[in-house]
Parts: sequence; C-alpha cells; structure tokens
Amino acid sequence: MAKAAKTAIKTKDQKAAADAKNWTKVIRTIRSAKTGAYTFKESIVHKDKIQEHLAQ
Repeated sequence: MAKAAKTAIKTKDQKAAADAKNWTKVIRTIRSAKTGAYTFKESIVHKDKIQEHLAQ
C-alpha cells in the first residue's frame, strides 16, 4: 500500500520533482569568536550559485 501512494506522489507533479534536483543543501561550519566552539549553518542553494554562497 505504501508503494502505491509513493508512486502516485512521484507521477503527480513531475515538473516540480525535476526542478527540486537543481537545489542543494549547503552546511557551513562557523567558529564562535567568544568560545571557539563550532556551529553549523544550513541553507538551501541553487546548484549554480553554490560557489558564490560559500565565498560570502
């Protein structure tokens, strides 16, 4: 039963599924100046703009 529902969702909106493959999750480590501890900042970036995002 779960397989049929999963298949129905896939075929429902193929354009949105194809567009979703163009986005990437970027995780950056940022070091705190006060404590020296690391924190992680996550963001969703278009695959063509990853290098620009990391250069910031």
